[in-house]
Amino acid sequence: MESQHLQLLVSGRINAENWNTSNDKVDFYFIKEKVEHILSRLGIVKLKSEAISTDGFSEGLMYKFKNKRLVSFGKLDKKLCKAFDVKSDVYAADFNWDLVLELVVYTNIKYKEVSKFPEVRRDLSLLIDKSVSFNDLKKIAIATDSKILKTVNLFDVYEGDKLPEGKKSYALSFTMADQTKTLTDKYVDKVMDKLMKSFSKEVGAEVR
Repeated sequence: MESQHLQLLVSGRINAENWNTSNDKVDFYFIKEKVEHILSRLGIVKLKSEAISTDGFSEGLMYKFKNKRLVSFGKLDKKLCKAFDVKSDVYAADFNWDLVLELVVYTNIKYKEVSKFPEVRRDLSLLIDKSVSFNDLKKIAIATDSKILKTVNLFDVYEGDKLPEGKKSYALSFTMADQTKTLTDKYVDKVMDKLMKSFSKEVGAEVR
């Protein structure tokens, strides 16, 4: 009988695009944190650990439960990455999912089904007064449409000589999704139009 596994693969930047976040990339401690977060949420604690440099890992750790391998994680060997034409560093975790299920059988776990419908992102550049904060704009956006608007992110700020006195430029991204259907461009355009009108009415924002 084949055993079940859960694998995590991560590479690249840690943070989403944002004007005030670093460009730090994932590392060993990032994947370690994610592994321990999953185990903690499942109520799996008090595990033994040992260093490994096998099973495709150039460096890593293995967590055991009663001498059974529960999860291995760490940095993938560069030779393995090269075989798949991957040039960046990749960090991975491989869970023995059969053992995980054995350990959580008596644990009450709540879950939410992942949406089957894709998210849509739209960007908007606004010219606003310097007194207006990102939180002001976020509150306006949520009040305008809380049905499909999932996140509002500030990814660029500009305050320079090329702008009118007392003004600044904010670049915002909006992530939208509907749990029941795929969003059409026409519907998303209407939401964006409502947002632009609300920003203009509430804080005198101008679309750049």
